[in-house]
Amino acid sequence: MAEIAKNHPVDRAWDRVMGQIRAEMAARGVHASRTVVLLPYAQLMQEARSAWLRALEGAQPGVNSPAHFLPRFETSMNWTRSLGGFEPGPDDLQLDCARDVLTAASLLARAGLAPYQNLLAARLMEAAWSLARLAASVAPAARAQWGLRLDGLLVSGLDAPVLALEAALARVALAWVASSSYPSDRLFAARPDLLVVLQGFQSEPLALALQHGLGERVVVLALQEDAPTGAMAGADTVALHAAQDGEDEAQRAAACVLAHLAAGRSPVALVAQDRVLTRRVRAMLGERGVAVRDETGWTLSTTRAAAALMSLLRACAWDASTDVVLDWLKNAPAFDPQLVTQAEASWRRGAVREWRAVPLGEALQRPVQALRDSLQSGRPLARWLVDLRAVLQSAGQWTGLTQDAAGQAVLQALRLHEGAHTEFADVAVRMSQSEFTAWVSQSLEAASFLPEHPEKSAPGQVVILPLSQLLGRPLAAVVLPGCDDVRLPMSPEPTGPWTPAQRALLGLPERAQLAAASRAAWQYALQFPHVDVLWRQSEGGEHLMASGFVQELQLGQIGAMAADPRVLRLLAAKPGAMPRPKGDALAVTRLSSTAYEDLRRCPYRFFALRQLKLQESDELDTELGKRDFGNWLHSVLKLFHEALNESPAPDFVGRVAMINRAAEEATVALGLSSSEFLPFAAAWPRVRAGYLEWLAGHEASGAAFVAAERWRETALGHLTLVGKIDRIDRLQDGSALVIDYKTEPRASTAQRIKDAPEDTQLAFYAALLGDDTLAAAYVNVGEKDGTKTYEQSDVVALRDLLLAGIATDMARIADGAAMAAMGEGKACEFCAARGLCRKDFWDVV
Repeated sequence: MAEIAKNHPVDRAWDRVMGQIRAEMAARGVHASRTVVLLPYAQLMQEARSAWLRALEGAQPGVNSPAHFLPRFETSMNWTRSLGGFEPGPDDLQLDCARDVLTAASLLARAGLAPYQNLLAARLMEAAWSLARLAASVAPAARAQWGLRLDGLLVSGLDAPVLALEAALARVALAWVASSSYPSDRLFAARPDLLVVLQGFQSEPLALALQHGLGERVVVLALQEDAPTGAMAGADTVALHAAQDGEDEAQRAAACVLAHLAAGRSPVALVAQDRVLTRRVRAMLGERGVAVRDETGWTLSTTRAAAALMSLLRACAWDASTDVVLDWLKNAPAFDPQLVTQAEASWRRGAVREWRAVPLGEALQRPVQALRDSLQSGRPLARWLVDLRAVLQSAGQWTGLTQDAAGQAVLQALRLHEGAHTEFADVAVRMSQSEFTAWVSQSLEAASFLPEHPEKSAPGQVVILPLSQLLGRPLAAVVLPGCDDVRLPMSPEPTGPWTPAQRALLGLPERAQLAAASRAAWQYALQFPHVDVLWRQSEGGEHLMASGFVQELQLGQIGAMAADPRVLRLLAAKPGAMPRPKGDALAVTRLSSTAYEDLRRCPYRFFALRQLKLQESDELDTELGKRDFGNWLHSVLKLFHEALNESPAPDFVGRVAMINRAAEEATVALGLSSSEFLPFAAAWPRVRAGYLEWLAGHEASGAAFVAAERWRETALGHLTLVGKIDRIDRLQDGSALVIDYKTEPRASTAQRIKDAPEDTQLAFYAALLGDDTLAAAYVNVGEKDGTKTYEQSDVVALRDLLLAGIATDMARIADGAAMAAMGEGKACEFCAARGLCRKDFWDVV
C-alpha cells in the first residue's frame, strides 16, 4: 500500500476506530489478547492489523505493555473455525448445494411430497438458504422453539388449495433450518472480555445476537461516517461516463483503470456490478499485463474444467448426438486427435447426426461406446462418483483436472477425490443418468471459483470486489461500471421466495432496508479520491436508463460528464487488393458441373474450393431445410421409377401407393426424423399429385423412363468430366432426354432457360451422355403450381460451346492465368471462399 497517500480518508477512519478500541480496552482494563474485533468481511482482517500496528509507529511501550499484543481481528466464519471442528448431522443444512439438494429431496419425500421431489428440491434449498443466517443467529437451545413459534404464522393466508405446495415448501424450509446445527453455534459459548462489532452497510443477524448475549461486553463501532448534508465528500472528483452499449462500457471501464494506473494511482477498485462486464474488462486489462486480484470470482460451471466434465456426461446420454460426442472427444486426450478428426470428417460427409447411427465397425465406436455404457445405468450417488472418476481417468481428462486450479475446485465440489465419495454413502436412492447429470450441473452452478492471485503477498494493481466491500479499503481510485437502473436499482428486489409479509415475520431484510444499505454503499463509494461511474444507454436494442443514484448526481450537478478515456491511435489505412493467384501448379484432372460453374462465376472461388480443396465442414446437428427435401425427392423419384419399371401400374391409385412406398423407403434410407420432416411431409400430397399428373402427360407424349441417378464420366483431352445425371428418358423417336429435377421457384428455372449460354448444367450433362441427338430439360417439381417441364432448345450446340469453353479455360489455367476474385452479386452472397478473398476489405478506389 506504499502508493496510497498517508492522509487517505479510509486510513484516517481506521486510525479513529483503533483509537476508540484502545480507549475501550483501557477504560475496561481488558487485555488485547482477550479482545475480539468482529469485522464484516475477511479482506478487512489485514487492513485492521495494519491499522493497529500503524498506531504503534514511533511509540516505545514498556515490555509488559498490552500494546505489544494485537486484538483478535476476526470474521464470524474465521472465529468459528478457530474454536474447533464441527461435524454436521445427516439432515443439517450445510450451504453446500451438492449435499443440500439431496437433503431437500429427502425431506420432501418424508413430508409426503415425493411426487414433487425433482420439481421442488431446488426451490426448497433456495428457501432454506435464505433463512440460514437468521436461524444461525438464534441460540441452539432456543432454535427449535423459534421454528415452532413461526410455523403457524408463516403459512397464514396460504390456506387455499392452489397454494398448498407453497405452504408446504415454507413449512419444510423453516423446519429444516430450525432443526439444523451450524458451525457458528460455538460462538454463543465464547466469552471474550470485550467484543467490538465493526458494522458494515447492513446489520448481520449473528452479530446482533452476540450483542444481545454478551450485553455490556459488546461495543459497536462504524468505519463509515455520515456523508455531509447536501453534498458528498469527494463528489467533485466523480467522473460520469455514458456508454453506448455493453462493449463500449467495458472498453471505457478498462481505459479508466489504465488511466488511473498511468497517473500513479494504485490499487484501483473495479466494482463487480455485472459479472459478464467485469470479466470482459479483466480480459482487456490482462492483455496489458495488469496485475488483477479478483475477490468475487465467478460461477464454477463457467470454467473450462467444468465444461470439459459436463461434455463427458452429455456425451454419455442415451440419445446423445454425434456433435455432443465429438465435443467430448476433442477434450479427451486418451483419443488420438488425428483419428477423431478423420472420424469427424467421415460423420459429416455421411450426415450421421445421432451417435447410435455410427456404424459399429468405426475405429472409435467400440472404445467410446464402452466408456458411454459405464455411465448410463442407474446407481447410488457414491457409485456414480467412483465410476465417473474412472471414466475421467480412462479418457485422459483426470490429469488435466488435477493440474488446474479450477479443475481442483470441480473435483472438490463433486467429491471426486480419492475416498471423498464416502460422504454420500448414506444416500441409498438410485439416480438415473439424467438425474446424476442434473445434480452435477446444479452443484457446479451453485459453486464459485476464486482464482488465486499470482503474487499472494502483492496487493495487485487492480482489485475486483463488490460495491459493499469498498468499506475500509484504502483505494486510490474506484471504477464503478454497471450503474444502470437494471444492475444498480435504488430499491433492490429482495431475494428468496418470501412475500413481504413473510419477510417481516421472519425478520428478513425488507425492501426499505435493502435500499438503505445500497444507498449507504453508494455514498461511501463516492467519498474516494477518484471515482468513475459508467453505465450503458442501450442493451439488446432497448433503451436503458442510468441508475437513480446517477440521476441524483446529475440533478445535483455533482460530477461531470467525462471525455472518452480511451486513447485513440492513428493507423494508416491498408486496404487489401483483389487476390490474383495462379493455379498452374495445381493440375485439374477431373471436373464436375458445379466445379465448372464455380470457375465461371469466380475464378478465385474455383482456385480455393476446387484446386486447394478448401471446404466448409458440414453441420451435423441442423434442422432439415429445402436442400434436404430436394435430396429426399430425388431419392423418392429414383425408387419410384425403378419400381414402376419392374411392376408397371397404369392406374392412378396404384401409382400413389407405389410412390408412397418409395417415400417411406427414402425417409428410412436417409435417416430423416419424422418429426423434423413433418413440414415437408405435410406438403408431400400436393407435390405427389402434381408430379403424377405431369408424369401421365409426359408418358402420353411417348417418353419412357430409362435410368435415374446415373454416374457418368467422359474424357476431354487430359481432363475427365464427371457427374451424376438425375434422370435419362427415351423419347418416342428413340432419342435420349436428359432431365434435371429442380425444387426452386419456377421463375428461377425459367431464367436458366432464358440465359442458356450462361447455364452450364444441362449442357454439361449432355456432354457426359455423348449423344448428338439428345434433348435436355429441367423438370420443376413444385408444391403449389405442380410439376412443369422447361426444355432447353438446341442443347447439342450449347454442349459444343461449353466444351470449347472448358478446353480454353483449362488451357489458360495451365498457362498460369491469374485466378482473380471476379465474382459479383449472388455469386458472393453465400460463397464459402469470401473469407479468403477478403472482398469486403479491398481498396475500392
